[in-house]
Amino acid sequence: MTGKTQRGPNVLITGTPGTGKSTLAQVVVSLCPQMKYINVGDWIKEKDLHDGRDEEFDAFILNEDKVCDEMEDPVGGEGRCVVDFHSCDFFPERWFDLVVVLRSDIAVLHPRLEKRGYAPNKVSENVTCEIMQVVLEEAVDSYKKEIVWELQSDTTEQMEENAQKVINWLEEKLRE
Repeated sequence: MTGKTQRGPNVLITGTPGTGKSTLAQVVVSLCPQMKYINVGDWIKEKDLHDGRDEEFDAFILNEDKVCDEMEDPVGGEGRCVVDFHSCDFFPERWFDLVVVLRSDIAVLHPRLEKRGYAPNKVSENVTCEIMQVVLEEAVDSYKKEIVWELQSDTTEQMEENAQKVINWLEEKLRE
């Protein structure tokens, strides 16, 4: 025995804004109550983990060091977290046991972003990121390939299937 406490499993749910990250994370946590939900975007606002605002894109300027410092204890220490954020390449690789990258067809994503009231330049940037697979490439470049799942998230049925896949994986890990 090394004296080191093994942390619980952590899941990162990532993808371009509008792909269903928060919905999936909330469903998973509601059905796996031993897991904690961390919406990084909310933490950035609530805990002042930013360096001001980018007015052009109506978004906070992420301070990666502040975010990682704030997340170290719950994610790096205790574990059992479902983390929701649109970027993934700055988190320590050791934190996550599963990285889910949600993808959406542009014909589905574009209206979702417009419905949120995003400015045209923000809609365009996010659609372009999805076309160029920016978040998927970040995940594949930042984590072991075998823990990165690319899941389509266009329909209610796909979202339900995705939730069940993640829950099944978590239940297995929590039994270990």
